[in-house]
Amino acid sequence: MPEITEQERTLHGHRVRYLQAGTGPVVVLIHGITSSADTWAAAMAAAPDGRTLIAPDLMGHGGSAKPRGDYSLGAFASGIRDLLAALGHDRVTVVGHSLGGGIAMQFAYQFPERTERLVLVSSGGLGREVSLLLRAAALPGSELALRFLAPRWLGRAAGGVGWAGSRIGLKPGRDVGEMFQGFLSLSDRETRAAFVQSLRAVVDTGGQRVNGHDRLYLAAGLPTLLVWGERDPVIPVDHAHGAHAAMPGSRLELFPDAGHFPHMEEPERFAAVLEAFLAETEPGRLDAATLREQIREGAPLVA
Repeated sequence: MPEITEQERTLHGHRVRYLQAGTGPVVVLIHGITSSADTWAAAMAAAPDGRTLIAPDLMGHGGSAKPRGDYSLGAFASGIRDLLAALGHDRVTVVGHSLGGGIAMQFAYQFPERTERLVLVSSGGLGREVSLLLRAAALPGSELALRFLAPRWLGRAAGGVGWAGSRIGLKPGRDVGEMFQGFLSLSDRETRAAFVQSLRAVVDTGGQRVNGHDRLYLAAGLPTLLVWGERDPVIPVDHAHGAHAAMPGSRLELFPDAGHFPHMEEPERFAAVLEAFLAETEPGRLDAATLREQIREGAPLVA
């Protein structure tokens, strides 16, 4: 069991907090919206030795800085690249949960030469559907409402998790607890602003705005694993099946009893699935020239 340490770096004048464990080939773990690196802690603790595990708090989240600025997928991906460069890591397996999945895909697209494998966990960016709660939070003026809701209504609702969860489609237990915990973190202005900017970059009132399906063919030479909870109420498991079909050679692991946080609900199983994938696949060798040729050849025509 690797020892997990909490560390920080200053990048471009801003604090970045991250968890690190182990030694060996690098695996970077990217959390979802309103979450932090701590969501990976149990899976990191369950992982075998032989890997360097790095889980950053995204900018605007957790213990990292929350500046006014760019909270797009591209900016997050560049931030991950900069942290890895500062730590001296050139090539990594990139793992992303929910919003982090969209960032992981963007990282592989922007920096193919740095990406060895791709792991998407209940990932955003693979279809339109997303929970009503997140669509409501993307409404105009939501930043004003969150100022009052986060410390008050959600705090009371946390005491009635079963009722509140059923109202917004969340599974009692981990899903409700993590979603409410995330929204309760929005009590300060800077965190709320970062949340709203991050959310609106990928979600509108109709659902997810960003869909990576038209570029999935670019991952043909990249070992890819999809992990999903079959009871996910935030991003439906149909998105996993669709992405798996669109990515020949990808692996799909479904957790029948898990919701939106399979890596937290079953950390030992998640760590074992991830380790098997890493051990049984060779790192992808993508570069700018390969990406250029793939783009020129193009994807099959979509009707």
